Amino acid sequence: MDRAKRVIGYLARFKDGSIRFRTEVLDYSELPRMGLDWATTVYGKGKEIIPKDAPVPLGKPVTMTHYYDANLYHDMVTGRSVSGVLHLINQTPIDWYAKKQATVETATYGSEFIAARICVDQIVDFRVTLRYLGVPVRVCYMFGDNESVIGSSSIPHAKLHKRHNALSFHWVREAMACGFVKCFHLRSAHNPADILSKHWGYQQVKDMLYPLLYKRGNTGDLFK
Repeated sequence: MDRAKRVIGYLARFKDGSIRFRTEVLDYSELPRMGLDWATTVYGKGKEIIPKDAPVPLGKPVTMTHYYDANLYHDMVTGRSVSGVLHLINQTPIDWYAKKQATVETATYGSEFIAARICVDQIVDFRVTLRYLGVPVRVCYMFGDNESVIGSSSIPHAKLHKRHNALSFHWVREAMACGFVKCFHLRSAHNPADILSKHWGYQQVKDMLYPLLYKRGNTGDLFK
């Protein structure tokens, strides 16, 4: 009953919430451009695998933005962390993910790397789906709030800190080496994936939530 009351209270608080389709492309021109050479790493000159039977892409290309986060020791009973991932096409939220991780991590670095790996898995899925729909896809921009994970992911000669995170480490780095994902650091206060990974009160997250659920616009223009 307590959980049911919490759900009803949430719906009552956000009864005016709505997701607006915003087709404007985000401007990432101010992000740092790092001329990194992955050719001398174990990943070599990696290339994204593109389906050969996908249709020729038409129309305007889209830019996808992805936010990820993890909350260490979220479940006090099992000790498991929670991953939170948010995906946007241009400026429209299209999917979100919040789930307990399958393994117990003893440090933030490990739990954050698992969240980054899950995010990359979903990015690959979205890119394949959009290509089969005939949509041109640009480079994806991924944001996380753990600087150690960002450094390990995006610096070609970074070292693995924990051996049991090796598969997540290599999978995320291979995506970077192939060039279809770029990863950047974002402070927790500006990372909307924090909403999905932690226990928050309304007042604590409303500034990040309002641009996602309450951004108004004339969606009728889309169909002219």
